[in-house]
Amino acid sequence: MCGIAGIFMPKEAAAVLRVKVLEMSRRIRHRGPDSSGIHSSSRVHLVHERLAIMDLEQGQQPIYSPDGAVVLIVNGEIYNFRELKAEVEDYPFTSTSDSEILMALYLKYGVSFLDRLNGMFGLAIFDGRDDSFLIARDHLGIIPLYYGSDDLGQVFVGSELKCLEGFCKQIAQFPPGHYLYSKMSLHPERYYHRHWSTVPGTSKDITEIRSALEAAVERQLVADVPYAVLLSGGLDSSVIAAIVKRILDRRQEGTTASPVVLDSFAIGLKGSPDLEAARKAAEFIGTRHHEIHFTIQEGLDALRDVIYHLETYDVTTVRAATPMFLLARAIRARGFKMVLSGEGSDELFGGYLYFHKAPNARAFHEETVRKLSKLYQYDCLRANKALCAWGVEGRVPFLDKEFVDTAMEFDPEQKMIKDGRMEKWALRQAFAGYLPDTILWRQKEQFSDGVGYSWIDSLKAMVEKEVSDVNFNYAAVNFPVQPPRTKEEYYYRSIFESYYASSAAVLTVPSAKSVACSTSEALVWDTSFEMMDEPSGRSISDIHLEAYTTI
Repeated sequence: MCGIAGIFMPKEAAAVLRVKVLEMSRRIRHRGPDSSGIHSSSRVHLVHERLAIMDLEQGQQPIYSPDGAVVLIVNGEIYNFRELKAEVEDYPFTSTSDSEILMALYLKYGVSFLDRLNGMFGLAIFDGRDDSFLIARDHLGIIPLYYGSDDLGQVFVGSELKCLEGFCKQIAQFPPGHYLYSKMSLHPERYYHRHWSTVPGTSKDITEIRSALEAAVERQLVADVPYAVLLSGGLDSSVIAAIVKRILDRRQEGTTASPVVLDSFAIGLKGSPDLEAARKAAEFIGTRHHEIHFTIQEGLDALRDVIYHLETYDVTTVRAATPMFLLARAIRARGFKMVLSGEGSDELFGGYLYFHKAPNARAFHEETVRKLSKLYQYDCLRANKALCAWGVEGRVPFLDKEFVDTAMEFDPEQKMIKDGRMEKWALRQAFAGYLPDTILWRQKEQFSDGVGYSWIDSLKAMVEKEVSDVNFNYAAVNFPVQPPRTKEEYYYRSIFESYYASSAAVLTVPSAKSVACSTSEALVWDTSFEMMDEPSGRSISDIHLEAYTTI
């Protein structure tokens, strides 16, 4: 994982813009603490902060075309880069990095190469042959990317909001699955189109889910540094961990190498549901398990740093990101720079508990499409930024481009929670035998719940003390743009605006009513949802085993 930033269409002097782009780079150095790179000229300014994962010696950026006319910066990983190299055999590669394939493909295909990629990325290319530029983001926005402009019409791009705040008048998250090519338009255009986005799938072959996910994990097990797995003890992370261990064991079959060691990490309050489940999963899978404890006070003390790094005041995201932020530090301290996690499964298979209320298969499918389209604002943002705060890369096999197609082309009728089937029934069936039944059939716990129910309860109690009724009654006066709907949101918003005060920055954060992480459109599924605005899974009182008695 890395950080990128750039300024296009310059109007100010090169020396002035070099200072600006260097400041932008400094603000995201946590994303790439290993080395820095810069290309600065009278026509463009590009910087790169590197977290070395692939080709540690020759993978520096910016990357230049053989004639030096085209410059590339990218944050992310391209998992099918070796296969793509066969299409550009005549290109004079100078490294074994997965990033260099982007330059070769751009020179051969122009902007049409984007949908050939299977990976996660945010990239920017400056073509000095005609002073054009290209900005693009992966299919679902796994990698964060922001863009904006100032009063002079200069165009800015950066991996995080903090790159642009103070420099731009307009700022927005760059939309996933889109590109901006200056020769065509200064507005993003979609390149990622899928049939399943409007038409539900029909496949019922559960074995396809297993084989496709195993292939996705195998693609993502490419790194030149030590890596580990996140193992909360929930279904999704446990499935990924089990697949990784099986692949590593298989790779060693028939060799004289020592038995493979796979490290796993879990975090929680002492006695939390996740920690207990993670221990059981780790023992069954055979990982070397690391259990990280945090206290309520440590979590509360970290909130300001968490919101600074996450660049959001969304309640769900802050709650879940705080323990993940603390976990990332422990992971990096133990020498790991990359981890695999189970993000994305709930969106693909309708795993959140409110999906129990889906009225029919089409509604169920349409909600999964909506959830996928919004991942970049929530779980992808949380997982990437919480880990990158400490220089750790997170990989998410469930969101592998090919696996997403397999999962979304699966019949939503088979995903529905009915006839005795629990949430994510198809996924659980696909991996029978990979995990103990207590994990395979464990009820969905959102991460912020599973680390210990007292975490959210303590947050609510704290903000009740910190935000008076009088202050909250003036929420619309104090925060006229997207006024907070709850005291907890009010508290997080106050911290957010201490770092990102512009209206443009505020509007990069989504604001919508939610129950148990639903979209606002799904609130019509149950009349009780109309009275609630609580993202915890425990708000589903007739489903969650430890549900709130009141909200």
